[in-house]
Amino acid sequence: MSLQTQIQSFVLRAAQEFNAVYTKIGSLASLSTTDKTSLVAAINELKSAVNASTSIDDGAITTSTTYSSSKIVGLLDALKGEILGGADAAYDTLLEIQQAIQTGETAAGALLDAVNKRVRYDAAQALTAPEQAQARSNIGAVASADVGDTNFNFVAAFEAALV
Repeated sequence: MSLQTQIQSFVLRAAQEFNAVYTKIGSLASLSTTDKTSLVAAINELKSAVNASTSIDDGAITTSTTYSSSKIVGLLDALKGEILGGADAAYDTLLEIQQAIQTGETAAGALLDAVNKRVRYDAAQALTAPEQAQARSNIGAVASADVGDTNFNFVAAFEAALV
């Protein structure tokens, strides 16, 4: 192979690589920038537009600007504070609140069960014999069977005993 053939093969191969690079880069005419003279010029135009942009505005709510990250974090913290309303650390997540409610439901159920086992004074109640005995023991009362006939005429008995 002659030197000329080798150089020509190299030039053809280099041209193939350049064409591949140009294809990947694209045509300067398809840039959406005003300056299409080179990629560097287009990138510099874009950089200038970004630097001139006033897209961060912590003072106004608009559709064309945004708050800075520190403003966003501050607003989220304030919202969290409003939602939690000063709740203790034990209740500052939804999971902790759910668990507290579920525990509370269990506690409320136990409390209602305990209340239902109390002797009522405002309504009639059906108590078992052991429950009646316990209630009397708790308040120092005796069973009506131990008292006897509450309709007994003691005056008649007294008068009969006098004779």
